[in-house]
Amino acid sequence: MRRIMAQLGYEPNFEAEPVEAFSKTIGIILPSSQRDVYENAFHLEIIRGIGQFCNQRRYVNTVITGQDDAEVLDAIQSMVANAQADGFILLYSKKDCPVAAYLRNEGPLHVIVGKAAQSANQTIYIDNDNALAGEEAADYLYEMGHRRIAYFGVNNAMLFSAERKRGYQMSLLKHGITPREEDCVEVNTLNDAYEGALKALLTAPDHPTAMLVSDDILAVVLEQFCGKLGLRVPKDLSIVSFNNSLFSRITSPQLTTVDVNPYQLGMEAASQTINHIENPNLLATKIIVPHKLIPRESCCPPPEVYSNSTF
Repeated sequence: MRRIMAQLGYEPNFEAEPVEAFSKTIGIILPSSQRDVYENAFHLEIIRGIGQFCNQRRYVNTVITGQDDAEVLDAIQSMVANAQADGFILLYSKKDCPVAAYLRNEGPLHVIVGKAAQSANQTIYIDNDNALAGEEAADYLYEMGHRRIAYFGVNNAMLFSAERKRGYQMSLLKHGITPREEDCVEVNTLNDAYEGALKALLTAPDHPTAMLVSDDILAVVLEQFCGKLGLRVPKDLSIVSFNNSLFSRITSPQLTTVDVNPYQLGMEAASQTINHIENPNLLATKIIVPHKLIPRESCCPPPEVYSNSTF
């Protein structure tokens, strides 16, 4: 893991600069979930942004993760007790998070990448407008002619997914379509038994013609599952996902996806952390990083429109 992150440029070059020149340390807190840490290039891009900004400002950064929240929390508490970090960047936001609760209640300087679950007015956070991104992605499918649009995402405990789902529902309501909970399949991990729910949804007589997916990894899983069912992407099912990761570009067909600019999220998180370390009286800052829909090959009009068009 350290070798991969070093290749991405997150570590300062200690041979080029004296260690003393890097006088302060920022702890980067990764999720404890194995899938989120090791399979999701999204976090690597954020870390690359953090690392490059820290290098410019002569700050050291260290990565903190563990098998579960308790292990992560223990590492953070040890760093705080031994004054080994001047600030922390939490790379995720979820409901009822003991790590966020500790940072919030005990008061070490921290910045959240994501929407603050509690005490938002007193929390420094960097985020996308995930609700707007979800709404615009669903609008894109609606404008293409889709009327039955489903949602596949990670559990709503992760706030980015909850917000993207909310935006999806807002788009449907805006267009006079009542959202149906049975059109939403949500999982905690890829080890969950989701195939039965997906199969029932995608093979129903009134099955959806499009699906919004909360991230590229799940979208790749969905593409593969469609292949098992004999469904063609996009002719039978159009897919829009999020993150514009490598996964979105190496699939066949390539995924239409929303680029949420993780590198800029990392740069902004590092910038705000350092600003507040060096200026302790600053008010809590909230920064929204823009997103952009990247159209590719995984979407087309639904069959009834497709057959009567020149697409």
